Amino acid sequence: MPITAPCVVSLTWHLRSAQGEAIDELTEPVEFFVGGEDLLPKVEEALSGHEPGDELSLHLEPEHAFGDYDSRLVFFEARSIFPEAVEVGMQFEGVPDGAVTEGMPADALYTVTEVYPDHVVLDGNHPLAGIALRLDVTVRDVREASDAEIEAGSVGQPAFSVLDSAPRTGLH
Repeated sequence: MPITAPCVVSLTWHLRSAQGEAIDELTEPVEFFVGGEDLLPKVEEALSGHEPGDELSLHLEPEHAFGDYDSRLVFFEARSIFPEAVEVGMQFEGVPDGAVTEGMPADALYTVTEVYPDHVVLDGNHPLAGIALRLDVTVRDVREASDAEIEAGSVGQPAFSVLDSAPRTGLH
């Protein structure tokens, strides 16, 4: 069955920076909904018409992946609003309780990039923002989407959110 929206695809991949640095590897097939929000639009576009066994190599510029790095998404907040054990690499979904900086997007995932005695630096950019990527993907299976999947627009595996340093959920 060729990939056409709406359907569900099972994929494996190797994701690298444009310079060849390994970023992510998905060795066991994971299902993604085609025609919804599970895959980056350029990845979905490239997969269209392909069938199980097909292999693709994609180059994704930042604007087709996780966007350009935006320095306006870096914030300094008082150290006192964070847990005692706060450390570089920790992530907070949404604005941390007690944050006072105006304009912090409520829906961002913030990564702690620096910890000082008086303040903590939070970065609301995706960890791969501003990076060109190379994605080698293999189509393992294609199936019709269920009515529930079509209604949800997802199989619950947003692609690339693994790259947010959270437990693997996929490329989003």
